[in-house]
Amino acid sequence: MPQSITALILTFNEEQHIERCIRSLEGVVERVCVIDSLSTDRTVEIAKGLGATVLVNPWKNYATQFQFGLDNCDITTEWTMRIDADEYLESGLRDAMQNWLASPPEHINAVYLRRKMVFLERPITHGFFYPAMMLRLWKTGQGRIEQRWMDEHVIVENVQSATIEGGDLVDHNLNDLGWWVSKHNGYATREVYDMVEILERENTHKDSGMEDMTGQAARKRWLKENLYSRLPTTLRAGFYFFYRYVIGRGFLDGKEGFFFHFLQAFWYRTLVEAKLFELEKQASAEGISAYDKLCKNGILEPRVKQHP
Repeated sequence: MPQSITALILTFNEEQHIERCIRSLEGVVERVCVIDSLSTDRTVEIAKGLGATVLVNPWKNYATQFQFGLDNCDITTEWTMRIDADEYLESGLRDAMQNWLASPPEHINAVYLRRKMVFLERPITHGFFYPAMMLRLWKTGQGRIEQRWMDEHVIVENVQSATIEGGDLVDHNLNDLGWWVSKHNGYATREVYDMVEILERENTHKDSGMEDMTGQAARKRWLKENLYSRLPTTLRAGFYFFYRYVIGRGFLDGKEGFFFHFLQAFWYRTLVEAKLFELEKQASAEGISAYDKLCKNGILEPRVKQHP
């Protein structure tokens, strides 16, 4: 008998995406649970009309919202899946998942899917951006979400993984470029919070997940925190764009690819650096560290000091 999946989807004003996402899961997942953060459009109405369970919880960040879903959706299926509202499964991936679920290997507790990004209506297939191998399916009860402000991953301990191929998980947001810029502005702010906390702690008490992360996600995290962060602040975004666009042949993605790789690799990374610089200057003017300023503003929790 095929094993079953519960899919978790986080939403806020996703009325133009949510039906496409849920319908792409038909025949693959047994149950869809939507965790909505007080949408003001028809997101909840559409999701309920398609048979989804909808829970409402105020937004703090992705990690806390997803953990709320894990804790409150009463998941009883063998597997749990993470999918964003603006993503969907290609037909080939749906078929491959159905076949795989018919008799999954007993020792496997985590499954990677290939993600493909579509930007300005063009798939981005170069610049080391495709295929992005994403851990999106795991045995229920064995996965947890990293408690980070940005770039959070699902962590499965003692991971024994497989990859389902045959099609892609497609990330295709239908909003315009102004929305994309606004979203990444918010991402940059949240990434600064993580950077400040990472710099503050030498031996982390926060769940970094590095010990249990595997595959592409672990490699990218290691490169980001151990190589990229050591480059000069004013140069590293330029190096990263060169790496993506030239070495990774991002230029083969056409004009859309130039805009994507420039905005995502150079503009966004520069914005993160500028926001961090601004925060450090503000904190210095107050005679405190950037970390203490974020704690003072209630964004980060003060560290617990260790005694010898």
